[in-house]
Amino acid sequence: MRGGTIAKLGVAVLIMGGIYAAFKDDIAQLWQDLHVKLVEYPQPKKTVWLDQGISKEELSWYYHADQGTRTFGVPYEWFMALEQPTISPLLFTAVGRFSETAYLDRYGFIPDTIISGKEALPIGLAQGGPMLDPSGAPWKNPRTKLDMKGIGLTCAACHTGRLTYKDTEIVIDGGPALTSLLTMKQGIGVSLLLTKVWPGRFDRFAERVLGPDATLDDREALKYQLDQVLGQYKQVKELEERVASQSVREGYGRLDALNRIGNQVFAIGLKKPENYAGSSAPVHYPRIWNTPWFDWVQYNGSIMQPMVRNAGEALGVSAEINLTEPSRGLYKSSVNIDSLDRMEQLIKGKTPPNARDGFSGLKSPKWPADILPPIDQKLAAQGAELYKTHCQECHRPPVASEAFYNFDNEKAWTKNGAGEAIVKIENIPISHIGTDPAQAEDMANRTVSLPSNLGLNDPRFAYALKTVVENTVNRIYAQREPPLSDAKRKRIDGNMPNEIRADLAYKVRPLNGVWATPPYLHNGSVPTVEALLGPPEDRPKKFYLGNREYDPVNLGYRFDKIENGFEFDTSIRGNWNTGHEFRKEYRKDKEIKGVIGPALSPGDRKALIEYLKTL
Repeated sequence: MRGGTIAKLGVAVLIMGGIYAAFKDDIAQLWQDLHVKLVEYPQPKKTVWLDQGISKEELSWYYHADQGTRTFGVPYEWFMALEQPTISPLLFTAVGRFSETAYLDRYGFIPDTIISGKEALPIGLAQGGPMLDPSGAPWKNPRTKLDMKGIGLTCAACHTGRLTYKDTEIVIDGGPALTSLLTMKQGIGVSLLLTKVWPGRFDRFAERVLGPDATLDDREALKYQLDQVLGQYKQVKELEERVASQSVREGYGRLDALNRIGNQVFAIGLKKPENYAGSSAPVHYPRIWNTPWFDWVQYNGSIMQPMVRNAGEALGVSAEINLTEPSRGLYKSSVNIDSLDRMEQLIKGKTPPNARDGFSGLKSPKWPADILPPIDQKLAAQGAELYKTHCQECHRPPVASEAFYNFDNEKAWTKNGAGEAIVKIENIPISHIGTDPAQAEDMANRTVSLPSNLGLNDPRFAYALKTVVENTVNRIYAQREPPLSDAKRKRIDGNMPNEIRADLAYKVRPLNGVWATPPYLHNGSVPTVEALLGPPEDRPKKFYLGNREYDPVNLGYRFDKIENGFEFDTSIRGNWNTGHEFRKEYRKDKEIKGVIGPALSPGDRKALIEYLKTL
């Protein structure tokens, strides 16, 4: 009997070996499609929050405030129940949950340990209110018939940075994140597919979502919902494949935010696949401290009003919006303007910038000399003079100096509708600054196909988006009881008009906290400040993003090869590392595209870097 069993096992092994030999290429491709590649990171011994002017309690709220986003197309209850996009060697054995903090950390999401003992999602993920299913109906749990809750990204997901130095992790509130959002969406898609097809996986998922007492009908209804979501993911994947030749991989710490907002609104929201565009202009997540006090935001200085900026961001990360069914109310959305307004006020602070108090609200981080090497003050003093000569004309004096508030007032300051001081942000033409043009050019050139019933008459992307977001916000205002006064609307709108522009230019802003915002240039194409200030021909042509270890000498992340990191190729349009150059060819009396100053000696660069640490 035993010999017969062994013989049968031997035959089975031979058969499996034959199947593998015959289909090994297909199996390899399947593994490639289903395998989500992520960097493995050592765990820091401690995590430190710097004092940036906002209390721990306020930050804890901000990290998880619901903006109405439904980023991943699944309810919160599903997100918590899904398993990771990998396969156990033991066929029916469970793997870890997707929602495990240590696993989400590998996508770049920072564990929220700011308040000890508080269980929470990672920074930048929020549990929301009831959500709609892919058919547009309220999403119900098939067994309990209760509404399913949404989950989505918040402002903090893209605008909370971190650096690690030796064994310490430093959280930078308002700094650029090192997330890889598209990899995370891929991971959820693979997890959903494996839930459907891998033995035992759906059973575990169903028990977590429905409970142990679910009926066969309940489970079948859940399978139907799963198929709906997989259909949505398949549609988006097909759209991405269709525009793949126009697209540039984003990787860690970058996103083509404006094009993706356009895709979400004008292709998916409008159900017009012809409006889907390639992600051709990834940008490095910008720092957001002081931003509420600027007259224009976005790298190309394209948006003026804070509420339109923030509501547009919420729509871009999949807040629900109805643009196709008049019976359900056009422009009806899940955008949460109360959360958006509270976030804005938190970051903005209570008083306009002034020489005595500086900027209120979220402040830029100060160099932590108890963690990073101390600043060489003598060298920094030399760098201060170099800053005045080479940087101050565009980036203005330091925000901590009186000179900042007295700096060419007519050119540098304006007022909002409430009479508050607002910083005028200069837009530098690409013809002068010479940096990669894709973000500005592609926004200026993009058009969208529009239906007549929405009242949108301008097919230019920027201007159509302006109107869609304004109409979305105005609909929310109109639903308020009691009605909002004009004064309150203006206050929530930041006392700024909804103006838009699409210039072939990039804005220039003050450099406070710049040391904590690598990599550099708007597209993140230069890994360190040293590389930015040095000979342009020495800037790395290829380097890796995904490393969190900070280089306090050159000001940037380490950029050597890291397993499963993102290889940044600067030869690709959208990734060019040209412009903002210091060359010996510089002449003050003659403009040379991309050249903004004379070549800097290694000593001068070192002094400037030391000074930038003080800002």
